[in-house]
Amino acid sequence: MVVEDCSFETERLVVEGWHLAAVESLPAVVAGMLTPAVTRSLPPDWGGPYDEARAHRWIADRDAEGSTLLVSEGRGPVGLVLLHEASVPAGVVVRVGYLLAEHAWGRGLGGELVEGLVRWCREQASVRSIIGGVAPDNTASIRVLERNGFTATTADHASHGEREYRLDL
Repeated sequence: MVVEDCSFETERLVVEGWHLAAVESLPAVVAGMLTPAVTRSLPPDWGGPYDEARAHRWIADRDAEGSTLLVSEGRGPVGLVLLHEASVPAGVVVRVGYLLAEHAWGRGLGGELVEGLVRWCREQASVRSIIGGVAPDNTASIRVLERNGFTATTADHASHGEREYRLDL
């Protein structure tokens, strides 16, 4: 799988597999990021309060679904990237989801993160497109995707209330 090896750096961010990252307690980091404000636009079962035990279960669920990357800035962890890949006849389609901790909002890190991911995907010969799902009310994430060349598709995912955005490489 291509996304299992995903890691990259941008001007301010280091993005690497979350089990490879030098953090003291991944469940504590995840519990601190998954606040009600952060999970508001995410799947409904991700909402609610997190302690380390629930974060540990959430981590195991994400590991079973695909690859998850920890996003760090000089100050420490600031976000997560969730990657899934699907093989198509011409190569690989990467589905991406990302979140930033509240303390990282409003500083342009989302745009920098997605730009770095797009650059990494372009360097992978087999990746043909990137797809991201966004809640219709998450205007900040919609702007991030559009500024990075993604366009809205006609595919909506009613079960998650998401609008799909796609970038063909």
